[in-house]
Amino acid sequence: MTKKSLAAPLLHLIGALSLSIASNANAETEILDRVIAVVDQGVVLQSEFDERKNSVLQRLQGQYDQLPPMDVLDQQILDQLILEQLQLEEAGRYGMEISDQQLNQTLQQVMANNGFTTLDELSADLLSQGMSLEQLREKLRRDLLVNQVQQGVVNNRIRVTEQEIDNFLASSDGKFATSPDYHLGHILISVSSSANPDEAQEAEAKVNDIYQQLQDGADFSQMAIANSNDQTALEGGDLGWRKLAQLPELFSDVVSELDVGDVSKPIRSGAGFHLIKNIEQRGGGEQLVQQTKARHILIKTSEIMDDETAKEKLTELKTQIEGGADFAELARENSEDIGSMLEGGDLGWATPGTFVPAFENAMANSEIDEIAGPFKSQFGWHILQVTDRRQEDMSDVVIRNKAAQMMRERRFDEELQVWLLELRENAYLDIKDLDSSTADDNDSDSGA
Repeated sequence: MTKKSLAAPLLHLIGALSLSIASNANAETEILDRVIAVVDQGVVLQSEFDERKNSVLQRLQGQYDQLPPMDVLDQQILDQLILEQLQLEEAGRYGMEISDQQLNQTLQQVMANNGFTTLDELSADLLSQGMSLEQLREKLRRDLLVNQVQQGVVNNRIRVTEQEIDNFLASSDGKFATSPDYHLGHILISVSSSANPDEAQEAEAKVNDIYQQLQDGADFSQMAIANSNDQTALEGGDLGWRKLAQLPELFSDVVSELDVGDVSKPIRSGAGFHLIKNIEQRGGGEQLVQQTKARHILIKTSEIMDDETAKEKLTELKTQIEGGADFAELARENSEDIGSMLEGGDLGWATPGTFVPAFENAMANSEIDEIAGPFKSQFGWHILQVTDRRQEDMSDVVIRNKAAQMMRERRFDEELQVWLLELRENAYLDIKDLDSSTADDNDSDSGA
């Protein structure tokens, strides 16, 4: 859908953003900033372009001896900024926001990854690069929003059929990927290939003694450090996380029979005698998942139903329900969720991850029979009632969900590029000339 009609409201904004200061003495004008691209309801400013270009040049000049022609680099930077702006506008349409808590957590992660312990240290380093802490926070906010809208929209576009899941699980890749992971410990009492029977017998007696001590409660890591001849001895015999397919067949057959915390009986190989411990395990076995049964009423916002009006309407419905009115009947009369309204708002049994985060959080924090809300999600305003909870063995479902997620991840990048291309093709774009220091020939573009 072409959105050229959206350009009109931008005329006053463009004028406002092309700021200038006039000198009283000579009436000369100094341009502080200007619009270089109109992108639907937003704009890209020269200052944004210059800041991004400086950052890119600093990074590339440290990596490559020869850079691409400057006009090519300029166009790539401008295209990147346009796509970012389009995605930020999509995030706004879905009501997505980045909370201060999310932003602060991300900033703390940036500091930890770069070895900074205080904000003052980070600020000083940023200033040396010509950037302020507030500019970094704004960049992180934009990056988080772009990532959030990509994950939400693109994942929703990817469809994985049950037959595709069956085919993947039957493949060697699927069997490997969905098999259990084992965190293993290892003790080796080596036996030389030239050892005589007495030496082999001595090694066997030693490993049997270690095994018995472990059965009596000795610490596996300490026993490995003190006795193991394996290269992992000083790490307490820790082999890390392994799949059965990554282990010698001699070990995999034994490990698959070990419960968490168990140590194998001594295993003989050409290298000597081995003891294997199943320290932790992920996947496999019974997978108990808490399911929640809930129902809700959704009121969507529109030009005639703003946030406050939707919230007030749901508050009144909530009061009626708490006063004895039938939830299901009110849902059938008022809810705008087509999928559940005819069922009285009933959403059936759901596992964690079924709904969007705002809905999941409200559901997880609600007591059974409590009317929660009103609260807002990307779909509108809700009230909900949790009617029951249960623990279910979801082993097969967990495996199939994991397979489906892996398939989505494999298709994500390709689908992301298709979506970005559609965004660009359907957008209103009016690209101005960059100044002479950045580009020479960017013509107006109406959406190609």
